[in-house]
Amino acid sequence: LRHPQPHTIRKMKTAIIVAMDKELRLLLPLLADISEVAIGDTTYYTGLLGGHPVTVCKCGIGKVNAALGAAALIDIFHPELVVNTGVAGGTGMGEPPLKPLDVLLADAVAYHDVWCGPGTAPGQAAGFPERFECPLGDNVRRQLGASGGLLASGDVFIDGTEALARVLSVQPQAVAVDMESAAVAQVCCSRGVPFVCLRVISDTPGDEGNAAAYDNFWEDAPRRTFEAVDRLMKLL
Repeated sequence: LRHPQPHTIRKMKTAIIVAMDKELRLLLPLLADISEVAIGDTTYYTGLLGGHPVTVCKCGIGKVNAALGAAALIDIFHPELVVNTGVAGGTGMGEPPLKPLDVLLADAVAYHDVWCGPGTAPGQAAGFPERFECPLGDNVRRQLGASGGLLASGDVFIDGTEALARVLSVQPQAVAVDMESAAVAQVCCSRGVPFVCLRVISDTPGDEGNAAAYDNFWEDAPRRTFEAVDRLMKLL
């Protein structure tokens, strides 16, 4: 994935992809001049966010849904930048570790549940880099008030210490986990479209009461959390 210079990503036509209805409901109220179009089984929402034209869609949970959703979004709407947003779980790694309601603007994303055999590294999809780098740097991250680091994706809902240990055995530097970002990044890499991952931390798997924290997050988290996407658009 190329690293475009800051001036090359300004005023880009942007696509935003989320996994769940809960995330979509928090994001759509931020759009101005919103309209929608149904294509196949997917509804796409277009409008303005941070003064930029955007297309928003929900892909569904997991890597296959994420890849299908990202490919369709790119092929139909031809965005110049794809932003994957929503929630992620913290891993307890990083200095300091991410906590609920922290915002992560990932430096890179990678798989934690992939191995394609000899000639590839654990976590690497054959024919692709070990990590998918995200093009926005520390300056944007500071202005956004976000943290950085590696996010690891896989088709497992991480809800305990054993599952988290398996993630960290493959991606020991991961500061957060989700189930879609690396698949979206792989599609973007194959299409030559820059990819950004902006996630809000809902809980830390393995911490006491993390399941309850995840459930309560959707009620307790203020809508301003997802306004980080709006702030990001204004910084592009």
